[in-house]
Amino acid sequence: MTDVNPLVSLVYCSSATRPFDERELAELLAVSRARNSASDITGMLLYRGGEFVQILEGTRSDVEELMEKIGRDPRHHDVRVLIEEPLHERRFAEWTMGYQSLVAAEPAMASGYRDSFDDLRVGDHDMVGRAIMELTLWFRVRESVPSRG
Repeated sequence: MTDVNPLVSLVYCSSATRPFDERELAELLAVSRARNSASDITGMLLYRGGEFVQILEGTRSDVEELMEKIGRDPRHHDVRVLIEEPLHERRFAEWTMGYQSLVAAEPAMASGYRDSFDDLRVGDHDMVGRAIMELTLWFRVRESVPSRG
């Protein structure tokens, strides 16, 4: 990492062109983890009901190159970069691609319930930032057990 090619974190969301089953997700993860390891990219992937949220960490050039490939991937559409920011150190250094599948909230949740995953599509910068922090914390707590990807 140099000043010319600093370490960055990029968060994007996208919609699958069709729902992924567990086998397809496992294949996607295996390929992603191998490629990310070769490119020194770390991060996490969340999937729920045809929607992806991914955090990528690496040098700016590696992350931008990967995002170009992701943008051309026909398995999803509506790829939107939510946040891109410089990093002093990786938040997901242990994961070439940590993964969690999420279950959608029940429609009849208690009054005032807020869904962090859905907040990512709102567009309000503060709400998107808060949702990413909440999902990241949730992921890190869930993945604090020894099995990592």
